[in-house]
Amino acid sequence: MIGIAAIWITVLLLGGGYALDRVLTSSLVENFDKQLEYVLNAMIAASEIGPDGEVRFNRPPADQRFLEPYSGVYFQVSGEGADTFPSRSLWDRRLHVDPGHYDVRLHTYDSREFEDEPLRIVERDVILPSSNIRWRFQVAQSREIIDHQIKELRTTLIRAFAALGIGLLVLAALQAFYGLWPLRRVRKEVVAIRSGTQRRISEDFPREIFPLVNELNQLLAHGEEQAEEARRHAGNLAHALKTPLTVITNAATAQAPDLADTVCREATTMRRQVDHHLARARAIGRRASAHARAQVWDSVEAVERAVTRLYPDVTVDIAGDKQAAVAIERQDLDEMLGNLVENAAKYGNGRVFVTVEQVGDKGVEILVEDDGPGIPAAERESIFQRGARLDTDKPGTGLGLAIVRDVAEIYGGSIRLEESEDLGGLLARLCLPPA
Repeated sequence: MIGIAAIWITVLLLGGGYALDRVLTSSLVENFDKQLEYVLNAMIAASEIGPDGEVRFNRPPADQRFLEPYSGVYFQVSGEGADTFPSRSLWDRRLHVDPGHYDVRLHTYDSREFEDEPLRIVERDVILPSSNIRWRFQVAQSREIIDHQIKELRTTLIRAFAALGIGLLVLAALQAFYGLWPLRRVRKEVVAIRSGTQRRISEDFPREIFPLVNELNQLLAHGEEQAEEARRHAGNLAHALKTPLTVITNAATAQAPDLADTVCREATTMRRQVDHHLARARAIGRRASAHARAQVWDSVEAVERAVTRLYPDVTVDIAGDKQAAVAIERQDLDEMLGNLVENAAKYGNGRVFVTVEQVGDKGVEILVEDDGPGIPAAERESIFQRGARLDTDKPGTGLGLAIVRDVAEIYGGSIRLEESEDLGGLLARLCLPPA
């Protein structure tokens, strides 16, 4: 910020200083030329032709420097075929006369004809009454005076603009330093959080910084929530595995005759628990993605193709909004729909109906209905428990609905079981957040 400000201030001051120098220098030169022009016009007005045909003044020049040799102020009147009439200040020198042009109008220019003295010359050609000669009147003055004034002007400008530039740079540096000071405070408080001396960033910050502080605090809260969920999952998994391991250990210690069957049964139980918690862990990890999005219709069609291959005698009908999208990773949506549709196909009598509905801005509802015997209202909540099964004659782990509910709640959704009015069996209403 300070570097950009320094570059921009330098460019502006250089441009402004150059423009101001041009304006003031031109004004000085213009005033200088006007003085010379005034003297030239006064000299022409006082000129007349004498009896000898030469130019003379009917009154002496007012500036006494014309009488002082090498004073720096000179005049000269010259004409073709006539003697030159110089000022006494020229002494033994003469101003150069260019016969190649006719100066009807005022002609002003710089000259280096005197080696040690640069001149500013104003000249004009005039034909005086009673004379046919074209007289050239010239007034010259040394540029030392005006050059000294220009030098003083530029020195003043450089000093003033340098002081202004330094002041602006110091101001920009102070503004950047004190303007960014709250960010240094944020950094210190983040270090304090990392060291464990505090849990959140304080909120006494300027309103420009407060949104950043708020987002950081929300990020810290989200991180703590993730860590707590991870600890809870680890505890749940440890608790779930503790009982089967105890059973296996006791059977092995007692050298039970059915040890092999016991190990296989308890290992299957542990595998179900591990699969369940891995599914939850994957869902939690993918939920952290802010760009999670899935087209519901595509997922329903993929699940329908997979289920009809597993259960050829089951008919799966799909209806509803084909454009509905949810803020869920496609893998998790496939897993939830797969469990629901497979359960409907497994426990129904051959017909499954899937409906996709967009419920305003609240979310997307996916209804999975079957024509099976259904589940009594009193037992619908208990069926979500891990390993709970009402029909033990058919293969399964009893974790399908538990996984569906856990994954849906991780994403901010929900699931509830109802009775299907159209097919007479079970209706699973899955509500998910919209994309």
